[in-house]
Formats: sequence, structure tokens, C-alpha cells
Amino acid sequence: MMLASAVRNLSRRSFSTSKAVSAQQLTVRDALNAALDEEMERDEKVFLLGEEVAQYDGAYKVSRGLWKKYGDKRVIDTPITEMGFAGIAVGAAMAGLRPVCEFMTFNFSMQAIDHVINSAAKTFYMSAGTVNVPIVFRGPNGAAAGVAAQHSQCFGAWYSHCPGLKVVSPYDSEDAKGLLKAAIRDPDPVVVLENEMVYGVSYPVSDQVLDKNFVLPIGKAKIMRPGKHITLVAHSKSVETAMLAANELAGKGIEAEVINLRSLRPLDSETIFKSVQKTHHLVTVEQGWPQGGIGSEICARIMEHETFFHLDAPIWRVTGADVPMPYAKTLEAAALPQVPDVVTAVNKVLGVK
Repeated sequence: MMLASAVRNLSRRSFSTSKAVSAQQLTVRDALNAALDEEMERDEKVFLLGEEVAQYDGAYKVSRGLWKKYGDKRVIDTPITEMGFAGIAVGAAMAGLRPVCEFMTFNFSMQAIDHVINSAAKTFYMSAGTVNVPIVFRGPNGAAAGVAAQHSQCFGAWYSHCPGLKVVSPYDSEDAKGLLKAAIRDPDPVVVLENEMVYGVSYPVSDQVLDKNFVLPIGKAKIMRPGKHITLVAHSKSVETAMLAANELAGKGIEAEVINLRSLRPLDSETIFKSVQKTHHLVTVEQGWPQGGIGSEICARIMEHETFFHLDAPIWRVTGADVPMPYAKTLEAAALPQVPDVVTAVNKVLGVK
């Protein structure tokens, strides 16, 4: 069991996310912590609030050390009332501060979704551009492990549906640091959908990523692996699934291009279009449900664009099963996209038997 776990971790760490020849290792948790620390140090208007973020150092230790460094006024423990502290955060943003509102899990953001959508996302428009709401809503999103139906859904499609919000979905440490810093600096509300399952995973990062001035642009995808036969598009932890599938396919002579979306709204359609025009085939991979998902949106955009005429086969979506998440471990695995699912989809799209 320990050996299998070690092999999985090594396979994760083998994915280069930086141009550095000998990169340092950084966990996603530490990348997020560094982003918060650097932005709080840079701008005294930035503050963090949420459940257990202060004295307990955060439920996932993402805010470790920040309360001791910045004190009660800038790292605030809240009661268990998402509607209450999300509303306070939105009001603070309207008044000129830059709150980072942590949800212990985005499943709990459903308690606060009125503030996220109606208060934060729509105010700039409804005020005719006179009131900015520079707020970040962040926390773990999507499936964790063994927490069943009410704590396992992906909110990527939910929040990216709404005009007025920007939505990012980081995969590795480079994504986590660069996108969170960009979100905090943004003048508009940004939803940062992290993934609990990669918090403790180390990824290689360059000196550039470790620099305090490192920021990634919101709305720009990253090509994780170039290829010429088929395009795999994914976000968050599904990027790992796509990369592992691409490694397996490469052993069979199939070169898959893997795109890490990074941002769900705005969605980087151009990078997808250019890749599909080169490979002529596309498979989307996500842990969310199929109906109205991120893959569905990508399919629609290609249908409405000249890229449709470059396809040699229909697009295939690999998604979470269209059911509430089961509690049983074996059923949970069956409900989430696995590497064999992606490989099978690629073989079907390419007509490989």
C-alpha cells in the first residue's frame, strides 16, 4: 500500500510545470500560503476571513502562520455562518478593502451563493461601473475522499455560468500561487476553486514562481504537454488524469496534447481552437457532472467556430458520473474519471481498436 502511494506521488511529481532544468519542489498548500502572505504584505487592505483560518491555522493549514504575523484585524475567525461572513466580506469589498473569503469547502458556499452572485458578481454592472467588488472566494472544490454526496461536487460549471465573476481552477503549485495572487489583485470578484486532494502534493517550480512578483494572467490556459494526434482539455485535478493518460497513450505511439485550462471564466477558447486545428481530435476531462459542464461549453464553442470544420471525429467528454457522489470507496472511484476512461475515449475518437 505504501509502495503504491509512493509510486503515485512520484508519477505526479514527474510532470514538469516550469521551464527550469532543476526545479525546486513546492506543495500546493505552501504555494497558496505564500500567495496569501505576499499579497497581505504588499497591500494592507487585503485580509482573510473564514472558519478556523486564524488561531487554528486553517482547516487545511493553508493560512498557517498568518494570524501570528498579521493579527486579529487581518486574519479573522468567523462563526459557522457562510451567509453571514460572505455578506460581511462583500460589504468590506464595496467599502474599499480586499477580502479573501475562505469556504472550508465550496459545498458550504451554497449557504452564501446569494452574496456571491447577487451581491458580488452583479454590483459593478448594477452600479453603472461605479462600485467595484474586489473580493476573492476561495477553498477546496470538487471530490475529496469518502465525504459522500453533499461534500463532493464540483462548482466549476455553477460559478462560471455567471457574468460578473471570474473563475479560476488551479492544478499544481505554479497555478495555485500565480492565480491566487492574480485573484487578490483583481478589481472584480474572483472564485478560486482549489482541490483538497493536491494540497499536500509537491510539484516542481522555478525561481520565477517563487519570486514575490510572480502572477499568472486570468483567462489564459497552459499547454502542459505538446502533441499532434489528439487534444485533451482538463482543469484542476483532472489535469493529472489527462497527463497520466497521455503518458500511457505515448507508449502506444499516440501523442496527446494536454491543455490545463487554469481559468474557467474567462475561458481561453483560442488555445483550445489552435490545438484542435492542429490535432483534429478532442477529448475533455473533468470531475464535474456531464450536463451543462465545462466540457459541454467547450463543445458548444467549437461547434460555433470555424474549428468545427477541422474535426475529424466527434468530441468526447469524460466526466464524473451523472449521480450524487457515493460514499463507498469503490463506487466513489467508479463515479470519477480514471485514466482508463480517458484512454478508452481517445481510442474511440481516433478509431483505435
